[in-house]
Amino acid sequence: MVSTAIILFCTCAAFVAGFIDSIAGGGGLITIPALLLSGLPPQLALGTGVAMLNFARSNLILWRLALLGVGFSLVGAGIGTELALYISPDLLGKVLVLLLPFAMLATLMPKKEQKNPPLTSGRRYWILAPLCFLIVGIYDGFFGPGTGSFLILALHWVLRISLLEASATSKVMNFASNLGAMILFIWNGAVIWSVGLPMMAANIAGNWLGSRLAIKVGTEAVRRFLWVSLSLLLATLIWRFFISPYLLGA
Repeated sequence: MVSTAIILFCTCAAFVAGFIDSIAGGGGLITIPALLLSGLPPQLALGTGVAMLNFARSNLILWRLALLGVGFSLVGAGIGTELALYISPDLLGKVLVLLLPFAMLATLMPKKEQKNPPLTSGRRYWILAPLCFLIVGIYDGFFGPGTGSFLILALHWVLRISLLEASATSKVMNFASNLGAMILFIWNGAVIWSVGLPMMAANIAGNWLGSRLAIKVGTEAVRRFLWVSLSLLLATLIWRFFISPYLLGA
């Protein structure tokens, strides 16, 4: 029997995670620690596609790019999962701790007007777009944390689309992976419904509110919350690879 206090704590975490995830990705950096701190398995949270629907209604999703991304992301995730069997993810985690501050600084810096238009067609598009999804998918399967944020940055920096369109387009991949995970967990009876349902409702509310804010405020909202998401990831990696081992070993 799960206590009311734990349900309330996890539900609040799911709301905040849904809010941040709908804008900049990285919601799992909130829900997973919250579930683990409560002594519950991290697969209890159920994802939602509300943010995707909000962005779709505002015509911000680049559907051709999104549908292209679903396939290549899945292939990349499969490759990453295989790599994790042979290479320790610890090395990548430590390298990310060194690289993330540079990504955060680049995200915060005001972007100058693009001399070149967004890359949405042509030979370079058909090479670089699949490559973005494939590499981020490999990262997702190999390591995982912060995948949504890295995908947004990849689409923005490489294909030169706006942060808002990149965030909206990435939600299609998020929805596909969340739906697949949800079906799998329900099928295997890995969901505690007394926690999962309130978390799902709170996540839906957070997704709706966050996506509405992103649509209203625009690129600046995505930029600021990307910084929040990457900061959470940096703090998590520092704890996991540089602080926790020494505390546990003491």
